Amino acid sequence: MTRTIDFYFDFISPFSYLAQLKLPDIARKAGCEVAYWPIDIPEAKIAAGNYGPSNREVLPKIKVMKADLDRWAERYGVPLTFPASFDCADWNCAVLFASQHGKAEPFVTDAYRRIWGRGIDPRDRKELTACASEAGLDAEALIAFVESPVGQNEYRKARTQAIQRGVFGAPLMFVDEQIFWGNDRLGFLAEYLNKK
Repeated sequence: MTRTIDFYFDFISPFSYLAQLKLPDIARKAGCEVAYWPIDIPEAKIAAGNYGPSNREVLPKIKVMKADLDRWAERYGVPLTFPASFDCADWNCAVLFASQHGKAEPFVTDAYRRIWGRGIDPRDRKELTACASEAGLDAEALIAFVESPVGQNEYRKARTQAIQRGVFGAPLMFVDEQIFWGNDRLGFLAEYLNKK
């Protein structure tokens, strides 16, 4: 039976963007598959009792975080541009449609390339449609899913299950009984997988 890495993320998270650049390859090398689980970071934080402001609201922290992100992007050899907005809920919901059709990895990879690589505005439906097509999905069906009560209910259910599991932020990876939080923990994840 193939082992699964449950990857909890939110498209508003630049550190999840960085993790997604490496995680699929780490999983393949270890003979694992990645299950993509979209969350809502502010909602997960509050559910975990973290009522503090977002990183974007703490000026000294955002300055250091931006420098840190730039260092990671340089290390990975990728662009990193803050998006025009952080309204990513529809993209998160769309991941569930992509997962149902076996296209989660290409969809998430291209979505992050657009949102954090190019800095597009996630509210632009043309970008979401193009991402769906690029991933080999029926774009019209994906948009219909995102806009439907069924799609929104599935996204709400996924978020609730994540909170019940103890997800408090992103990126967060579960494998076996182990939890790895953050792009900078991917090395620990790879080491753990290689030991098993």
